[in-house]
Amino acid sequence: MHDLRRNDYDVTNSVQVSSTASVTTAVRELFAAGWPGEPFDRVATAFEEFERLFSGHMPGYHGVDTIYHDRQHSLDMTLAMARLLVGYEASADAHQRFGAERATMGVVTSLFHDAGYIREFGDRKHRNGAEFTLYHVTRSARFLARFLPSIGMESWVPVSTRIVHFTGYEIELSKIQLSDSRDRKLGHLLGTADLIAQMADRCYLEKCRDRLYPEFVLGGVAAAPGRDGAMQVRYSSGLDLLRQTPQFVRETRSERLDGEFAHAYRYLEPLFGGKNPYLEAIDRNITYLHRILRAERWRLLRRNPPLFTSEDNQLGLVRGLMLNRLKAMWA
Repeated sequence: MHDLRRNDYDVTNSVQVSSTASVTTAVRELFAAGWPGEPFDRVATAFEEFERLFSGHMPGYHGVDTIYHDRQHSLDMTLAMARLLVGYEASADAHQRFGAERATMGVVTSLFHDAGYIREFGDRKHRNGAEFTLYHVTRSARFLARFLPSIGMESWVPVSTRIVHFTGYEIELSKIQLSDSRDRKLGHLLGTADLIAQMADRCYLEKCRDRLYPEFVLGGVAAAPGRDGAMQVRYSSGLDLLRQTPQFVRETRSERLDGEFAHAYRYLEPLFGGKNPYLEAIDRNITYLHRILRAERWRLLRRNPPLFTSEDNQLGLVRGLMLNRLKAMWA
């Protein structure tokens, strides 16, 4: 059954996570199960505005042009977040439950957690959103601070703009100031959803090699000048990034998922009969990668996942920008 999973579907092969409409429907059903009778209108509006922003139809914004952090990633992550929220609500003691209002804020924050990759009109300096990699979460927080009041959630701006940082590395997680323990738990769910949705993607390995590496080059992650001015190379190619992926997944599992996020992925288990399809998919991906690495059989990575950006031929454009950046760095 796993072999039949489609490239732009979630881990259960039941929700098309490249489709804003499909994910809206799935999240609406989850929300109704978790908070019966509570209004869904603000979440629905957020999905509509997400589609406008990422497709390039929101005034002032170009639309998504990052090839790894595309529309599918944000929708896949938001579906995972909604599942975690419902699983948590079913498991928590009454005084620790989120309630519909806090859960709504969590879903909206999830939808726009990568809005910081999207370029604004008037920006003459940046050619692609990947150039914001090192500070994109701060930019996402700024977007959320502008967006939440538009759906009547201005009181949640201080919380949303802090917990979105659980999806990044710009602020040490221990330094994120939150007065309510439920908001920190919400941050744990948010960070967990972001990581497990990426690593459980059916085409995670191909996307790391062909799409994440170019983003890392443009964002100054793959290589950057050190203090002595010499170039410090972290990833020399897409294949080198893949060779380091098992260690990344291992450290992410122990330090973030099991450590700082306190095994929050377990809140999926009430929804799946005690199982966790995300962790199972991650394990399959890494087992397959180990098989490839043992014999350097790169031809086994032959999936060609669809891309969901606002413009066609974005892969070619980003690769061109990447090659120019690499030439400039080594000139």
